[in-house]
Amino acid sequence: MTANRKRSVTIRGHRTSFSVEDAFWTCLRQMARQRGISLSALIADIDKDRDESDNLSSRLRLAVLDWALAGRNGETDPFNSPDRTA
Repeated sequence: MTANRKRSVTIRGHRTSFSVEDAFWTCLRQMARQRGISLSALIADIDKDRDESDNLSSRLRLAVLDWALAGRNGETDPFNSPDRTA
């Protein structure tokens, strides 16, 4: 099992923190690389539709899950899959 670590990023001009396991952090970095954007930009994109009552850490994990499952189905850009309902 990988460690759950607290991470901090700046999105839309403010600093925010969240906790995710190392495996999710690695996947988030891969997602950003695949899309050709910074990690902060990816997290901001995932965060933009999040209700304040939603947990950012959970939202990030779900985005990684969507990305991984879509990749298994051979989609070229799984994060932006049409079936994504985040």
